[in-house]
Amino acid sequence: MHLLIPAAGSGRRMGSQRNKLLLTLLGKPLLSWTLAAAEASQHISWIGIMGQPDDFPDFKAIVSDLSLVKPVELIKGGATRQESVYNGLQALPPSGDRVLIHDGARCLATAELFDRSAEALLTCPGLIVAVPVKDTIKVVDERRIVRDTPDRRNLWAAQTPQGFEVKLLKQCHEEGRQKGWEVTDDAALFEKCGLPVQIVEGEETNLKVTTPVDLALAEFILRQRTDKSK
Repeated sequence: MHLLIPAAGSGRRMGSQRNKLLLTLLGKPLLSWTLAAAEASQHISWIGIMGQPDDFPDFKAIVSDLSLVKPVELIKGGATRQESVYNGLQALPPSGDRVLIHDGARCLATAELFDRSAEALLTCPGLIVAVPVKDTIKVVDERRIVRDTPDRRNLWAAQTPQGFEVKLLKQCHEEGRQKGWEVTDDAALFEKCGLPVQIVEGEETNLKVTTPVDLALAEFILRQRTDKSK
């Protein structure tokens, strides 16, 4: 299984002037935690990281420090996540017929989650990792007046990794470029093209580190894991 990691974003919402994946969590860059889980996965055999060339020296240092056995390729990212994934798809080895895509900022994903996703992708064309929504969700209008309360039994919060057949995802990206679609994840492209997307249950701890509060929560979760493993 091949893995693509979009890592071309900035740290504006984190209050940082640098790529947030280079910020440290328990003394290690966020990206290193993601890469360590990918290295421990039984199914992932190749890793591509889409980033800005200015960050490549730091990325290379992280890969070197981890002494990864699996091949890692650095790929120039785009101005948006969608563009970065498109570039990543073009850089996949010819043998890659299925791919997992995982946001580097979800640095708490486990090797077990990668493996469950990879196994599920062998039986469907596309999937997303997600968790059931706990909160009651309100649909509002432009004046913030509540217009609907959907049944939360039908609502899932999307995470990553997301996984797809490479040929189909490439077709969806090409159609999206031609029609000017702007989406926040690859599953949305699949949906727009009328293709089915399966849910794989995710992990409550698989949060996306976007703000300083998220970083503090991630540190707490990692300390809990460390304590349990002792």
